[in-house]
Amino acid sequence: MSDAPDRHPNATRRTLRWLLGAQLMLAGLLILVEIAPTIPRLLAPSSLPELDLPTRPGDQTRRYRPRNPSNPGPGIDPDMPRRLLAEEITVDGRPALQLRGAISPGDGARIVEELRRLEPDLVTLESPGGSVSDALEIGRTIRGIGAETRLADASICLSACPYIFAGGTARQIADSARLGVHQHSFGESTILPAFLAVEDVQRGQAGVLAYLDDMGVDLRIMGPAMATPADEIYILTPDELTDWNVVTQ
Repeated sequence: MSDAPDRHPNATRRTLRWLLGAQLMLAGLLILVEIAPTIPRLLAPSSLPELDLPTRPGDQTRRYRPRNPSNPGPGIDPDMPRRLLAEEITVDGRPALQLRGAISPGDGARIVEELRRLEPDLVTLESPGGSVSDALEIGRTIRGIGAETRLADASICLSACPYIFAGGTARQIADSARLGVHQHSFGESTILPAFLAVEDVQRGQAGVLAYLDDMGVDLRIMGPAMATPADEIYILTPDELTDWNVVTQ
């Protein structure tokens, strides 16, 4: 038997270290590819006017802080709930459900349960936005029970909230209310390889397009939605709301 030392363990360890280093470099490259498009906006955030300033045709885009869904800018009630709250109310003598607050992940199942239990004639909304998938779930349920949707005076419906609003069999917005759209992220907040991240966004957008088509909303609304960055919000004009069938009355 040879007395020479066994060098295989050292070689194996070197190979494993090399593989680990290569994987870390690849992971770093993928993360860089993923976040590179957002770096300019992180270094130079939107300089647009704040949400509390009025809009007019041609001047409809305002700054929006997506990292704080319950209060993305001035003009939002500082006491806005961080999750969507449901309250039974009466509107014009009709049973209604008021939905108010940011749309947090998981709110969909809870609000759907309330909608199915109460089956209100009308759903009123006051939300600065949040989870797209939960908004779509709520909107489909509103349509399923045959409820109308409404934005009352001075209320807001931004980001993902318009998808809930679109679920109404009839949809009405007060003159002083604001409905706004922008780009969305889809799925969980995880780091994905670039090609998977693109696929995730494409699947999400396809789902939104199919939903809006089912709800009878003109898909032209997705023009400003897809062109407006996440840190900005595009407030629709009364003409756009009517022409694109966002409102029905």
